[in-house]
Amino acid sequence: MIRKDREMPREFAESIVDKCEWAVMAMTGADGFPYCIPLNIARDGNYIYFHASKANGKKAAALAADSRICMTCVGDTKRASDKFTTEFESAVLTGTASEVTDDQEKTHAMRLICERHTPANMAEFQQSMERSLNNTAVWKISIGEMTGKRKKYDKDGIELKYGRME
Repeated sequence: MIRKDREMPREFAESIVDKCEWAVMAMTGADGFPYCIPLNIARDGNYIYFHASKANGKKAAALAADSRICMTCVGDTKRASDKFTTEFESAVLTGTASEVTDDQEKTHAMRLICERHTPANMAEFQQSMERSLNNTAVWKISIGEMTGKRKKYDKDGIELKYGRME
């Protein structure tokens, strides 16, 4: 990271992963070209889960060819009205992806994803899983490196640097 003054601790990066609306995962496509896709995710410790169709699509083919990924998560953003800049907070991580084949772990991962993104529908979770688990692919990313970065100004217009929170 070039701007070390904007680097944030790993705990901050984890909080961004945990609150971002979606993440964008980049990988090398099976054809050798870069490929990225937005995902709904849920983190459990040093793992990130996402789901996909069981049908073998472009994402599954890319991960079968090369399991290494890079993921970006963006938290809060704010355009500055008096400057040519944007306040932001983000996390970037690398890792390796593997398909989850154990039904208990798949159900655990789907529960985490659904609790995070559709908490109002959890009363139907079990019935939905009974109906769709066999048609759903679940992937697990083992997190390697994770960095957090933030650009934010305090109430006096001074940029918060070097991890300063207020």
